[in-house]
Amino acid sequence: MVFIFGNAAAQSGNFKAKNPYYSRTATTPLKVSNTEWKKILKPQLYQVAREGATEMAFTGKYYEYDVKGTYYCAVCGNPLFLSTSKFATTCGWPSFYEPLRKDGVKYKKDNSHNMERTEVLCGRCDSHLGHIFDDGPKPTGKRFCMNSVSLEFEPSKKGKKQN
Repeated sequence: MVFIFGNAAAQSGNFKAKNPYYSRTATTPLKVSNTEWKKILKPQLYQVAREGATEMAFTGKYYEYDVKGTYYCAVCGNPLFLSTSKFATTCGWPSFYEPLRKDGVKYKKDNSHNMERTEVLCGRCDSHLGHIFDDGPKPTGKRFCMNSVSLEFEPSKKGKKQN
């Protein structure tokens, strides 16, 4: 298992201008080669999102983050989770009990490292986000255990109600 140390920004501020695939409104699935993503993404984000590496537990910037807003895919801008579905956990990674939209994420069987797990991928760009487990809270009983580096966060606007 490859571990990456967290607390680094997934991308620089000018990343969105340099990434022609980044959009917070587009829903069309992307078919972009890893060769192309490697030219666009910072090495840490590329390793996690495209090669399936994992951040070291307790190092990601969103692990104990408690601000109202929306989490997006750091690679393509796809909306993934609302902060209202985030919950405190001792697993070491930010965890959510449900995605924002049913088609916002995809699932893939993962038998790597002699474990049986379900990988969670971005529903738009197929980037690795983390894994899902059946030990989360009600109402879903699910724990979407995500890598902070694969996420981007935007706080809710003051006075704007979060859905």
